[in-house]
Amino acid sequence: MVGLNLEERKMHLRKYLLMLSISILAGILLIFSVFPTEKAAAAKKDDKVFLVGMEANYPPFNWTQQNKKHGAVPIQGSNLYANGYDVQIAKKIAKKLGKRVVVVKTEWDGLLPALTSKKIDAIIAGMTPTPEREKTIDFTKPYYNSKQIIVVNKNSKYAKAKTLSDFKGAKLTAQLSTVQYSLIKQIKGVIKEPAMKDFASMRVALESKTIDGYVAELPEGLSMAVADPNATYVELSGKKGFKLNSTESQEAIGLRKNDPNETKINQILSGISLKTRTKLMHDAVLNQPQATTQGNWFINIWKQYGNMLLRGIGMTLLLSIVGTVVGFIIGLLIGIVRTIPKAKKRPRRYLINFVNWLLSVYIEIFRGTPMIVQAAVFYYGAAQAFNINLDRTTSALIIVSINTGAYLAEIIRGGIISIDQGQFEAASALGMTHFQQMEKIVLPQAVRNSIPAVTNEFIVNIKDTSVLSIISVSELFFTGSTIAGQNFQFFHTYLTISLIYLVLTFTITRIFRMIEKHLDGPKNYDLMTNEFQVDTPKIGSEKEE
Repeated sequence: MVGLNLEERKMHLRKYLLMLSISILAGILLIFSVFPTEKAAAAKKDDKVFLVGMEANYPPFNWTQQNKKHGAVPIQGSNLYANGYDVQIAKKIAKKLGKRVVVVKTEWDGLLPALTSKKIDAIIAGMTPTPEREKTIDFTKPYYNSKQIIVVNKNSKYAKAKTLSDFKGAKLTAQLSTVQYSLIKQIKGVIKEPAMKDFASMRVALESKTIDGYVAELPEGLSMAVADPNATYVELSGKKGFKLNSTESQEAIGLRKNDPNETKINQILSGISLKTRTKLMHDAVLNQPQATTQGNWFINIWKQYGNMLLRGIGMTLLLSIVGTVVGFIIGLLIGIVRTIPKAKKRPRRYLINFVNWLLSVYIEIFRGTPMIVQAAVFYYGAAQAFNINLDRTTSALIIVSINTGAYLAEIIRGGIISIDQGQFEAASALGMTHFQQMEKIVLPQAVRNSIPAVTNEFIVNIKDTSVLSIISVSELFFTGSTIAGQNFQFFHTYLTISLIYLVLTFTITRIFRMIEKHLDGPKNYDLMTNEFQVDTPKIGSEKEE
């Protein structure tokens, strides 16, 4: 802050930090009031609720919608609803159990840990009972028998395939950790692309022609044929098709080991006739969400899914704002502690060294591991190992905060050690303690110097919250993926999401630039002309007497 004395610097910094804190707190309160979050997990679980885990993004088995139409059920922690074949099967089971269905919207690779950590009561998500999965969870009798197909573009040469050998040279993929992905190896000469995490990703890849097709079940082919006129599917059976055992074409309900309701659920499934199941799937294909194709695509997306997008934006802002503010406080405290000079007394010196070692471990762990892994370990691991059952929003806030704190701790420390050593020596000569030096001299300058890096961390948080979909946090990207899975307008939807991210990051950057500018103060400090200018008569301005 060129031209300002130390006290003025401190006043400027406190003023703008106070203004920023008030604005952030007001924003958090607004987000909490407008965008609902989950009820505290500490509350006692309702015994009348049957918590069912599914992606709610795999029509016609399951999808997300904004109303109760066609018998949809609520999604936990949101104002949205889930529907589809899986949902209707779950409702029939819950009714016989004397419960009501609530869907826990979870990414595919988060379903198993969600079940084993007791976040959900059952997985009803088109899951095949493979031997690997049966080592971890139990499965009921099948509730749907399907055929394996390959979804391709209509104008592709593979649309006319008659046998598996016709796919020689084709680039094929399937969903991660599924039977379908393992079936690709049965095709000789095929180019096996990396597995994808969900069907929305595969549909995008197919539409953009980065793959020639993907292996799925028959309902997915029927769904694509209805929703996308440019897509079709190839159904191969007998010797010309895939070789499967009896369970690889079945979907069953996943339950925890030794679940007391397993026998009763099997009895309920046995009572659902084939005719009823066929009708449920037929209705699911017809009732799946359809995109509006007339008019401007951008306006249509906001008309159909505006509420979902706003909730996603609100959750992203909540996580990034709280995470950055709390992380900044953590980083500030750690920065102060880690710059404490060596003590003369041995016990105190050992204590400081031990604390520094602990803080170094914390920083290395959280800077050295991805946030997506930290979220999964914290959310699911805490429930499994210690029976600590936090709700996903609270878990996400904690993870983002401590992750950000690890990065900002080093940023703040760098800002502190960048201060001229002479200032420390002068303060010590005046008899100031380390904490007095920090408060009155060092931190006002160090925080100002760290603002660009803090701004960058804030922007990173806005974007990196997308990884929290692993614990089913419906932030902006997760919401966008859900929308793309419903309207099949992948490019348009993801372009809209990109524009929203750009607006958010650009706005944050401008706000912090304004704060930097005010903290710098005015560039012109010509005190002689601005404050102490003396009026002098101009020569020749008065008549000589």
